[in-house]
Parts: sequence; C-alpha cells; structure tokens
Amino acid sequence: MSFHDPIRQSKYLRQTLSQDKKPVGFFISAGCPLAVKMPNDDQWPLIPDVAGLTKYVSEELLKDDEIEDGKERSIHEIYTLLIEEIGKAGKKSANIEDILSFVRGMKQISTGATNVRGFTDAELADLEINICKRIAEKLKVSLPDNKTPYHKLAKWIHNIERDTAIEIFTTNYDLLVEEAFEYIGVPYFDGFVGSKQPFFDLRAVEDGLIPKHWSRLWKIHGSINWYHKNKKDVYRSTSLEESDPCIIQPSHLKYDQSRKMPYLALIDRLNKFLRQNSAVLIMSGYSFSDEHLNDTILNALKANPTAMVIGLLFGTLTYKEGTPEKTIVRYEQALKLSENRSNLSIWSYDEAVIGGLRAKWRPAKADYEADDNIANAIKCLIEKTKDEDGNETENSITRYEFQLGDFSILGDFLQELIGKEQFKIEDNGN
Repeated sequence: MSFHDPIRQSKYLRQTLSQDKKPVGFFISAGCPLAVKMPNDDQWPLIPDVAGLTKYVSEELLKDDEIEDGKERSIHEIYTLLIEEIGKAGKKSANIEDILSFVRGMKQISTGATNVRGFTDAELADLEINICKRIAEKLKVSLPDNKTPYHKLAKWIHNIERDTAIEIFTTNYDLLVEEAFEYIGVPYFDGFVGSKQPFFDLRAVEDGLIPKHWSRLWKIHGSINWYHKNKKDVYRSTSLEESDPCIIQPSHLKYDQSRKMPYLALIDRLNKFLRQNSAVLIMSGYSFSDEHLNDTILNALKANPTAMVIGLLFGTLTYKEGTPEKTIVRYEQALKLSENRSNLSIWSYDEAVIGGLRAKWRPAKADYEADDNIANAIKCLIEKTKDEDGNETENSITRYEFQLGDFSILGDFLQELIGKEQFKIEDNGN
C-alpha cells in the first residue's frame, strides 16, 4: 500500500516558501474566517460560512414586511416568491451565491416594467441591493486580537526578503486581510489608486509595475468597501457608509459592462500568476465548489506544467454516516480534479492526492525529529479497532493526520518558519 510522507511534504513546503525568486501566492477562501478563535464561544464564528451567511440573509429579508411608498410588495413577499422560483428551477437548497446569481440572471433579461417570472425590473434591482446590504452588514467585523492566522500570514510576509512579491487571492468580501496587513505594516496593492475615492487602475493591475516589497491583494469576488460610481466606474471607500450598494459578485454570469472590469481583470491576474515559471499557489479554506474558478486554475495548470497548486482542505477527505455505514467523500470535486491533474495536489487531514496518487499520510520513519513537525501539524492518533457489533477490541491502529488544512495551523506553520529561517541565516553566517 502506498503512503504520502507528511515530513517530506512539510519540508517541500518550507523550501518552497524560502525561495525568494519563486512566484508564491496564497488563496484565502470562505473557510478561513472560521479558523479565527473568538474570546467567547458564543461569538464564534467571526464570519459564518456560506450556509451560515445564507441563513442570516434569509432571516433578515423575511423580517422586512414593510411595503414602501410606490411599491406593491414587501421584500419579505418578493424574497419568498424568489425562493419558490429557485426551487422550481431545480435548486432545492440554494445558498446565498446561488440566490444572488439567480436574481442577476433574471435582471439581465428584464427591461423596464417587463415581468420575469412575476418580478418587475425594479423589484429585482431592489432585491439585489438588499441581499448585498445584508451580506455587508454581517461582514463588517474586526479581528478580535493581533494573534490571528491573518496576522501570522502578514508577519511572515513582513519578515521575509523576496525578489518576487507575494500575491494574495481571495474570494472573500470582508476586510480581514487588509486589517492584518495594516496592523503589521505590510504594504500592499489591491488594484486601486487615489486618496479621496480610490479608483480601480486596470493598467497597474495588468502591467504589475508595483514595488516588489508590496504584496498584491486580489479580491476576485468584490468587497464590502467597493462601490459603483455613476453605475459604471468602480471605486474603493474608506468609510463603509456609502449609500450605493457595495460590489459583491460571486455569480459567474456574462456581466454587463459595469460589472466586467474588476472581475475579469482579477480572474486574469490569477491566470497570469499560474502561468509563471514554477509558480506555487497555496489554497486555504477553498472547497473546489466554484466551477468558474476551477476552470481558470485547471486551464492555467494545463498550459504550465511547472506551476503547482496545493489545496489545503479542512477535515478528512471522507467521513462515514448511516446504518450500515457508508463512506462519503467530503470534497468530491477536489478529489476528481486532483486525480487527473498531476500539478494539482490536495492535502486533507487523513489523505492526500499528490502527483495524481491518492494515499493516506504516514511518515517514512516513525521516529522523526520533533523539529521536523513544524507547528505540530502532524498528529499521531492511536485508535481501538471495533468488532462487527461496533464494540471496541483490544487491538489498535495507528494513523496520522496532517492538519495544515486548518488555517490557524497554517498560520502557526508560517510563524515558526520566521524563526527557523532567521536561525538558518545566522547559522550560515558563522
């Protein structure tokens, strides 16, 4: 039986991150805010996952029973009918991104007072604004302290010398990366320039003529502090108190001209990054459920065999449920893509797919050095076996987990690398 050695992969990742000329990027997705520890358990999560955000937005919209002057229906009634229509279209458990995509899809074919599935153009526009408003309300939060995984990522970037800038890609709309970078003092460029109303500079994004010590932050799906000006130009605000609806665009439609600019430019930035020689992208909190992003990543990897993407997955690759127990694949799409693409690896807690080979984790040597287990990411678990009736026996099995898929442990990993690399430099100088 084949196994993947977590010590070897840990050293590979450490070596990759220490090479100053190699293009290195991080992809921060929806699962990362869940790794932020809160002072009290009832305050967690800082930002909910997609399911939690969907629940919050739905509950808030269903509370809105007021019928405004000049309108025939309340937001509650419009939203209820919308969910019914999404159900008729085959989406029985639509999340907030599906809902927003559905609204925008209908908006594209509605003009003036034309009804689309019983909705007027004005009602669809109103609904879109209200959905984005509720999302923004939930995401206007701050990190609880300066010891979060976001701060540790920022510290690692701040403490390394590189010839090639670090690039951060994110599908999140929150401002957590910006908060951590600014607290630590990490200069970054996010595509906007200016002071009073920073505007999106397409040429600066495409040409990349930014100082190498500035990190790049690319918010692919928009942000709660991005707005449209005159329904066309995009600008970034510093107040979060704008009257215009913020730009949140998780849907993958053929956007009209007013939506095209940031989204397509930043998707292209991801494509260009992965087409660089020996580029490495480390993905955290991403479940590989976004088909459009998957296509972008896979096409770039096919075009550039020297590039590598490592998807760090939270939890085990599979789990068991039901009676009799059945094995369920938790990340089915990630598994399918990685088994067919040798330069796309996925590392879950219990298994990994590396070079297209799926196998469990197990160190080549059981007596590995403690220093090799950076951030204690490798866990050795001894479990009792069970008989046919589910009772524990005297026998036991040893299995290993490599838990870098937890963004908090990835942060600890980067934190430890700072000290290890500094020691290495001082030691070489003696």
